[in-house]
Amino acid sequence: MSDRAIQASWDEMAVVGRIARAHGLRGQLIVNLETDFPGERFRPGAELFVRRSGAIEKLTITSVRFQNDRPVIGVAGIDGIPDAAALAGLELRIPAGQLIPLPAGTFYHHDLMGCRVEAGDGRLIGVVKGVEGTLGGSRLVVEGENGEILIPLAAEICTAVDIRARRIVVEAPAGLLDLNG
Repeated sequence: MSDRAIQASWDEMAVVGRIARAHGLRGQLIVNLETDFPGERFRPGAELFVRRSGAIEKLTITSVRFQNDRPVIGVAGIDGIPDAAALAGLELRIPAGQLIPLPAGTFYHHDLMGCRVEAGDGRLIGVVKGVEGTLGGSRLVVEGENGEILIPLAAEICTAVDIRARRIVVEAPAGLLDLNG
């Protein structure tokens, strides 16, 4: 991918983690995961991208080990605490074309963001502003008219998910929407 394509596509890239903080004297980084595929995303030679001061930078992983289920990575050109600390808080992204195909009925979090959430009768519930959880169990964070609503991302509740139309139809059990909103 060319540098120009990288610059133009930041918003289309998928978030796979966030740099939590520097670790150790050699400039390693602890990463908070936002991927269900940490072994694929965080391996020596893998390329990730960050954006700081308006510029997108490519990071190449040189080493990785897992500590408490979080990757501790070494990055080419990051050799000490000051350089590593400057990356704390930044999102780690990959081009969307590098995403692994998911099984039917599962979705990447970024694909759900911004989707309209509607009741079965067509009434607008809100818009997805976040997704919490992992492939094993997630919930939608929906911005509704009266605030945040948490809706389990389960086939029995989210009966239709149409990523292309940016629409999710919900058949919520009695009281679910009232608990949250």
